[in-house]
Amino acid sequence: MENIHWEYLFNPELAIQSLPYILEGIGYTLLISFVSMAAGLVLGFFLALGRTSKSPLLRWPARAYISFMRGVPILVVLFLLYFGFPVIGIEFSAVTAALLGFSLNSAAYMAEINRSAITSIDKGQWEAASSVGLSYWQTLRGIILPQAVRIAVPPLANVLLDLIKASSLAAMITVPELFQKAKIVGGREFDYMTMYIVVALIYWGICTLVSVLQEFLERKFSMYAKT
Repeated sequence: MENIHWEYLFNPELAIQSLPYILEGIGYTLLISFVSMAAGLVLGFFLALGRTSKSPLLRWPARAYISFMRGVPILVVLFLLYFGFPVIGIEFSAVTAALLGFSLNSAAYMAEINRSAITSIDKGQWEAASSVGLSYWQTLRGIILPQAVRIAVPPLANVLLDLIKASSLAAMITVPELFQKAKIVGGREFDYMTMYIVVALIYWGICTLVSVLQEFLERKFSMYAKT
């Protein structure tokens, strides 16, 4: 059996030297992840309301949107926005296309999470609120959403984790985020393995911090549920 040349697998010196350059892309990674999460939350909330609406004019368009975005790979969405839309005279910068693509895509998943959380609340609470004269929006804001948020936190955190990891696909449309920076160094130094290991550890670190935040929020909402 041939000896394994570990220096070909990971070059610590190159990793340390290249780390500052790779970390220059962390801003784009976090921008895409958190802005897309925030925008997706807002759009996903209204999609969830449309999905549960009694009106077909709201329910069916929401269902069609969710079905399309969940059924199309995010990379295809990014390519449509960045390479396809210029054909009809609409051009986006790489960062704008990434923000739009991830926001529109994540909204579909968050819509289903929100819908599931909202519909999990006992219907008797809607009826009780209506009996004391509360409107739909008053009931939703004051009674249903506080309970639904507690239920939605774990799956929404998973969506954020997926966004952070999937943001590496923005490199395919030239966004200079973490993975794109690692590819550049790997190509220049002819050592992709070291760079891929470095960037994997960085993503792992970011996702670990988000997981800690998730656990904190779960404990916080759990305390509210008991009081």
